[in-house]
Amino acid sequence: MQKQVMSPCLRQVPMFHDLSDQEMERVAEIAISRFIPKKSVIFSEGSEKEAVYFIQEGLVKTFKTDENGHEQIVSLLKPVDMFPHTGFFNQNPYPATAEAIIDTHLVAIPVRLFERLMLNTPSIAVKMMRVMGDKIVELQEKLQSLSGQHVKHRVLSFLLKLAEQHGEVNGNSITINLPMTHQEIASSIGTTRESVNRLLNQFSKESLLKFERNRIVIMDLEALKRQKELK
Repeated sequence: MQKQVMSPCLRQVPMFHDLSDQEMERVAEIAISRFIPKKSVIFSEGSEKEAVYFIQEGLVKTFKTDENGHEQIVSLLKPVDMFPHTGFFNQNPYPATAEAIIDTHLVAIPVRLFERLMLNTPSIAVKMMRVMGDKIVELQEKLQSLSGQHVKHRVLSFLLKLAEQHGEVNGNSITINLPMTHQEIASSIGTTRESVNRLLNQFSKESLLKFERNRIVIMDLEALKRQKELK
């Protein structure tokens, strides 16, 4: 990606919304374009943190692996999302593994170069801290919400969030073009694959959605929302 194109790309990232044009140009000068093929690992949990990434095109999942080799998905990331979220503000290793779900174009910003930029331009550092404070509050609210929900409610919330973030309207239906397995959904919301299987089969029998290999089709969004409201 050419440098003159890098700045408009990064300008879409919420983290950089408050930067002036001059500040944005300085960030773009240290940014690097990367292409990640489908199913390729971008970085591994515990490895030295070298860069923070922003998605230009594509989809990425981050996950942690327990001692038994089971994945716990931390997040599903879409264009303009940043990962890891705390990347510029501590020296810890990468907290999770990141993998491209589909062919993905990234913008990478080396951590050490960005630290130097913030030291030389304190106004950038102040604006970044404000944005990260808002992100921490958002993540805390998400954790509190999930911890108090029944499994069915968590599955419905997850599906509706996918529809909001990744859905494409096609007539009366919404198509979510994500190649997700039942296990990946279960890992995303902290439940078992069997529970997800049962609920998705139920929703399918009720003609609320179709779960296909590379996509999820929500047939009746309003009916799915009503399911969430039922106690």
